[in-house]
Amino acid sequence: MEALIPNGEVRLAVAQCFRTLSTSTDNKDIITALQTLNSYLDERPESRTTSVARTEFRRTHFTQTLKFLISNIQADWFHSLTTAERTALWDSLFLSGPPEQALLVLMEGIGELRLSTNLNHLVGIIEKFLRGGRLADLLWSYCLKTEPCDSPQLRETLLGRIVALPDITANKLHPNNKPLFSPQQYYPLLATEMVTTLERTCQALRNGTDCSLTFVAQTLGKVCIQGHSELVMAVMAPQLSAYTHSDMIWQRVCQKLFEDVPQRWVESVLTGLVQAVSGPDVFGRIIGNLILTNKKAQFLITHKLLLLQYKYKTRVLRIILGYLAEKERRPLLIQVLRSVSQTWANPSAVKHTPLEQQLYVSKALLLSVSLLDDSELLELRSDLLQCMLGGMQSHLDSSVLRIRRMGMVVGECLSARMDISGTKLKFEYDQDEETLELLSLMTPSSFDEPEAEPVNSVDSETRESIDVTPSTQNESSLNPSGPDLDLDSDDDLTPYDMSGDQEMSKSSPPHYLRDCLEILMSSEDSVRVELSLQVAGDLVRKNAFATREVSVQLTKVLLHMEDKHCIKGFLGLRQATMVALTVTDPIPVTQYLTTEFYSLNYSLRQRLDILEVLALAAQELSKPITDPSISLHARTELTSYPGDNPVHWQQEVEKRIQSKTRRFRKVATQPVAKATPNRYAPVAGHFFFPLLRNYDKLLYRWVWLY
Repeated sequence: MEALIPNGEVRLAVAQCFRTLSTSTDNKDIITALQTLNSYLDERPESRTTSVARTEFRRTHFTQTLKFLISNIQADWFHSLTTAERTALWDSLFLSGPPEQALLVLMEGIGELRLSTNLNHLVGIIEKFLRGGRLADLLWSYCLKTEPCDSPQLRETLLGRIVALPDITANKLHPNNKPLFSPQQYYPLLATEMVTTLERTCQALRNGTDCSLTFVAQTLGKVCIQGHSELVMAVMAPQLSAYTHSDMIWQRVCQKLFEDVPQRWVESVLTGLVQAVSGPDVFGRIIGNLILTNKKAQFLITHKLLLLQYKYKTRVLRIILGYLAEKERRPLLIQVLRSVSQTWANPSAVKHTPLEQQLYVSKALLLSVSLLDDSELLELRSDLLQCMLGGMQSHLDSSVLRIRRMGMVVGECLSARMDISGTKLKFEYDQDEETLELLSLMTPSSFDEPEAEPVNSVDSETRESIDVTPSTQNESSLNPSGPDLDLDSDDDLTPYDMSGDQEMSKSSPPHYLRDCLEILMSSEDSVRVELSLQVAGDLVRKNAFATREVSVQLTKVLLHMEDKHCIKGFLGLRQATMVALTVTDPIPVTQYLTTEFYSLNYSLRQRLDILEVLALAAQELSKPITDPSISLHARTELTSYPGDNPVHWQQEVEKRIQSKTRRFRKVATQPVAKATPNRYAPVAGHFFFPLLRNYDKLLYRWVWLY
């Protein structure tokens, strides 16, 4: 019973805050309500809320609070907050609570909002979320959960939002997408956050705390399966190489990470890792003996990457075979050598496989033989001899010069390595780059591990440069030094003329047409309504595509709008915006206006407004088109045939009379005006005929009396 008391108090307090934010117009009450909600996320010792209340708020009410804030992002109280208040009270709720809930709500909000200032604000919060290391906090929160406490559906949804964030933002923002959301910046950032999470895990293990890497492994696998393994491993591989060089805990954490990768994503993860590591030792330290416990990884390393896929460079072959040459995995190297030698000597494979694949298999065979010691070579001598004789015969019988030369080089290298009776095979062929590369594979090569930088070094340097530059500039401006210090005196400064200055408004005019629509529909702030009316006409004409989405809805709002705030020039601003809507999207708007003209419950003033708007829009559309970029919609052109241009009989008679008439003086005549195309002609019927449709009906004559 005692545990229910704090829960009930938290529920009542949150509900009271929601009521205040929904109904109050006092700025002080709004700030107090937001401060109350923020107090449940305050983890400082001097916090006025108890830990039980904070836990209950995070568990039950945090997601509901964020959804409420986003649903009221267009409210007047939100726009009445200053920038500092908005950052400290509104944005902090998204940046201080449980990161997984905040990310899901933010991504849902981005999907629901249309292009507007409110959408830009949410995008800015997501930028702060990513730059502030909240992704690492999200991953770390799941590492502390040794047992899953959420549903598999919720975890899969969260994984999808994390991995597909660049795609979601690009589909929503289009050309206005932020650089941070591009794959080239986001996935390296995600890789850095995963390494940071692994670092926290190692520190927790040293302190005796159990951790789980399941969610981090799932995130890594999902990123790689979607084709971003190169960007992620380019960041993770050097860092993991440096940390696992002499730290056994780091080696165990990395091996556990790759063990927990789901089976369906193992191939993409290991393929990306083997191309990013610097050598076989690094590859072995990171994944350990994974191929001994994971059958899919074993098939990938020992068969698929060596015999089926041949797109990789020689360096990848060296890393794979060098990894298999370690003591615990030595039997797999013998197994690989047998399968590779059989494939190389197969006559059918020589005839039907691509030349690039045969070259790839030849490289794998030579590298495998170069890694054998004398005892293993003696054990496999008969198999290798059979492979050499059968394979050379198949290659030399080929009609392709490169295949024959390939068989000669491999035969020479194998005979030299086996040293049969002290005799070595020797062929005559022209050496080129390909043959020299094959000959060089018999000599072992060393892999130099580059010294990796600490995690977040680049980010920290960037943040320091961003933070230091303004501070140094401020110091130089606040602490001037030099011989000209005495010349900076206020006595010689000329005062500015401030008689024409105007008081700046706290509200800024909207930059998107949808913001204007929402303000005119729901706002009670006279300043915001006036600013929206002033810029609505220009926004309508600037962006025709956005206008067509909301033209009828905005026309309906303006037609029913009343001057409740005594705005100067209200009727003119409203009429100008409705005319702009009619000109920009004529057919839907005129259909709506002409239909409403005969509808019930309209005043005489509103009906006259409809007629005035139609008349002014028709006048503007009937002007000749001077801009060639303006196209005529619904324009039909008749095809004229050559020679089919009959002259009217009156013109022909007038021409004959003029030729036989004698005049002593000619009077100058004005040329006939030439017809030019305009935008009104294709849509003229929509302005005129619907108004005549009900003109002669007695019912609608009676309606005009009201």
